[in-house]
Amino acid sequence: MSEAQPALRWAVVGPGNIAGRFVQALQGLPDQELSLILGRDLARAQSFASAHRAAGRPEPRLQQAAGEAQLRAALSAPDIDAVYIATPHAQHGEAVAAALQAGKAVLCEKPLVPGLAQARPLLALAQARQVFLMEALWTRFLPVYAQVQQWLQAGLIGPLRGVQSSFCFSIPFDAQSRCFDPALAGGALLDIGIYNLSMTRWVLQQALGTCPEPLRMEAQAVLAPTGVDQRLAASLHFPGGISSQFVCAFDGMADNGLRIFGERGLIELPQQFWEATEARLTLAGQAPQTVHLPFQINGFEGEILEVSRCLRAGLTESPQMPLSETLASLAWMDALRAQVGVRYPFD
Repeated sequence: MSEAQPALRWAVVGPGNIAGRFVQALQGLPDQELSLILGRDLARAQSFASAHRAAGRPEPRLQQAAGEAQLRAALSAPDIDAVYIATPHAQHGEAVAAALQAGKAVLCEKPLVPGLAQARPLLALAQARQVFLMEALWTRFLPVYAQVQQWLQAGLIGPLRGVQSSFCFSIPFDAQSRCFDPALAGGALLDIGIYNLSMTRWVLQQALGTCPEPLRMEAQAVLAPTGVDQRLAASLHFPGGISSQFVCAFDGMADNGLRIFGERGLIELPQQFWEATEARLTLAGQAPQTVHLPFQINGFEGEILEVSRCLRAGLTESPQMPLSETLASLAWMDALRAQVGVRYPFD
């Protein structure tokens, strides 16, 4: 650890696969420390800790906690500065509330909560207690998007015309899995389509200086037997003739790229845009220019470093991923879900 500043001490709530990637990045950074692993199942927390041991790093404490009261008590420990939450979507709210009530900074996996109505009281709580809160949309902090930002802000492709993206993969239907269970806020839109929407918003912000509200949104979906969307396609139409189309799915394959169209050129993130390391700029009459910008560790380090930077600057939200973005994306997803008839028990 650096002698210049103390380590930022983290608790992880929800020790699963995504949390494993977060911990790998955390352990690869200086001035970061894993202090506590919290799970509903202590045996799973123990297995997670064993799988993610790192040489030269202190062993985290393990604790079982279920429900907001137990979480708040555990997170009130003095050796915790920040909390990373990676539980199923429907359980995010209670963990976020517990951490905020304990006065701890929060980085919560996307979506922050399944709907706008659940988000508003959490944001009000964070603001009332002056505690940092950020949705973990890690794509916005990847090195390659800093290059795309430069291209867009420089106007190299000319006036923006449209955005297209896909995020699709095929998995077997399992009514009890977090992807398909409505009680866990399953569905392709909330789980992966949020990347399509959030990065559409980001592109418009870089190209226009702000993201306008769509004039209209059109969605269609194929629903799983449980009633959640296993595939959803949407078109969003913005002022100035700008349009965005995307598809997200659990029942098929796609190129999983992101394409940004301008009057004079094209920007492409050709593969797995949510974790891209390559971007390509093609201008009319010129050969394509491709940049490769790898991760420092596994890509999750960007959001960790952003939380650290914000906390050390005394900020309660991130300028790169502000709470207004979380609210805006949730509002769009609420509207799209309403169009295709997806409802959750807690709506």
